Amino acid sequence: MRVVYTDPAWALNERGHPDLARADIERTAFGHEIDLRLGLFESRYVISGPEFHDHVRGADALVIYRCQVTPELLDAVGPHCRVIARSGVGIDNLNAPLLAGTGIVSFNVPDYCVDEVSTHTLALLLALERKVCTQDRLVKSQQWNIHAGGVPRRVSTCTAGIIGFGRIGRATARKLQAFYKTVLAYDPYVAADLMAGHGVTAVASLHELFAAADAVVLHAALTEETDQLVDAGALAAARPGTLLVNAARGRLVDPAAVLDALDGGRLGGFASDVFTPEDPNDDPAARKLLPRPEVVVSAHRAFLSAESERSCRRRIAEGVARVLAGGPPPAAGRVT
Repeated sequence: MRVVYTDPAWALNERGHPDLARADIERTAFGHEIDLRLGLFESRYVISGPEFHDHVRGADALVIYRCQVTPELLDAVGPHCRVIARSGVGIDNLNAPLLAGTGIVSFNVPDYCVDEVSTHTLALLLALERKVCTQDRLVKSQQWNIHAGGVPRRVSTCTAGIIGFGRIGRATARKLQAFYKTVLAYDPYVAADLMAGHGVTAVASLHELFAAADAVVLHAALTEETDQLVDAGALAAARPGTLLVNAARGRLVDPAAVLDALDGGRLGGFASDVFTPEDPNDDPAARKLLPRPEVVVSAHRAFLSAESERSCRRRIAEGVARVLAGGPPPAAGRVT
């Protein structure tokens, strides 16, 4: 049987090329009877197009990272594909509606990086609150000025809001409570009683959250319902100077609306680990945000630690091996 990892970031060696020698965890899980292949690589992983489809053709299992499941991909792998696993938390690129009814099992790893993402969210938010990145740039360019970037506020008097109260939202709430006076949350699929059990106050609408919070962090899943959830209409309710942090999915936020809100003072700062497309330099609207001193970004690495990466790899490989051996996928992450 053949297992293809379409775009494994962990497999790149010191020269930036895929290297099967790095697949120690995968070899332990699969053994040597499975033909393990890495993605098609041309300066970066190729994850679409005819050459890519030829590369994955006939695979019994696919492990995707940023790769999108499409009808063309399913046609290419053919009828023998039994499992497609997403190496990560989000499932938007697994395309569950397309996989439904195909007989292909799919799963993700929904909880391998809860600590990392919640910590990264706080790092981005506190960098905005304390003007850390602005100060860093100025001091290093010989512009010493304690007031540069503006005078910070006392966060212990402020209110933080969370959009999405799943695993990561709950972990973030616990960490926010160490800094902020009040923590609110908006999630129409989570009961107010459960939020109260975490010391968080539920609000009934996105408008109510933005109207009450001094800082808002996003931890919602990307679905048709949440695509561009934070748009001009949502930001119109924000209090002047509100900080916004996105460590979930790029398409939850309209970058053009964020730019307008920054220009108008509705937002006092924006931090994001995620964009669509992935590199904000590739998007005209997102690119306009990058030079601004009140904007802090990172390269979609909120999930990353040595421990989380190895855990995700192990759980993915073991789950795929179990399905290929005729067993069930991991229950916690099963999608189809």
